[in-house]
Amino acid sequence: MSEEILAGNKFKFIPYNTGMPQMPLPEYGRNIQNMVDYCVEITDPEERRICAHAIVGVMRTLFPQNVGEKGDMKKFWDHLNIMARFELDIDFPCEVITAENVNPKPERVPYGKGPIRNRQYGRSLENIVKIVADMPEGEERDRLISMIAHQMKKLLLTHNPEGVDNARILRDLYEYSGGKIKLDPRTYVLHDFKDVTPVQQKGKKNKKKNKQ
Repeated sequence: MSEEILAGNKFKFIPYNTGMPQMPLPEYGRNIQNMVDYCVEITDPEERRICAHAIVGVMRTLFPQNVGEKGDMKKFWDHLNIMARFELDIDFPCEVITAENVNPKPERVPYGKGPIRNRQYGRSLENIVKIVADMPEGEERDRLISMIAHQMKKLLLTHNPEGVDNARILRDLYEYSGGKIKLDPRTYVLHDFKDVTPVQQKGKKNKKKNKQ
């Protein structure tokens, strides 16, 4: 299932945050930004729409203070459009902010407090796992689980570029979800990520000197 979901998604392993693209709204964290980037690249319109609604649902659960009066979700859809750099092609359920009127900065999203179980994953991913774990069974939940598992692998690779144990990732996912997300490492495939940083060829200048 994970291979089919991510077959068209061009994940690249970049070892440090300083080398990653700047986030339009860093308050939401790199994990949600990656989900938004993935959603933008989905080619099927209906699947893209479902994914966008799932992400907004996660954002609402993580930041309930941004819910408007009578459950108004406009702020989340505005933020989603900003994080998608206004490239998300869906029928939004409400009128959203555009690139032309984005000059005023959105209200700051307060960071959570309390201990983090594993700093390599970060607080936002831990909270996202809890939300997805409580979602009803189905393709939407499976899609988000796959995205989370691969994001966890990428985060671990930043600390150990030589490789990580896929079984450990699935075990951490199981523990984070309180046992609600149980994946068999013998059958659940996680993609491999490679460092795409170009390697400088050594000795090239010396060869030129020898020829002279």
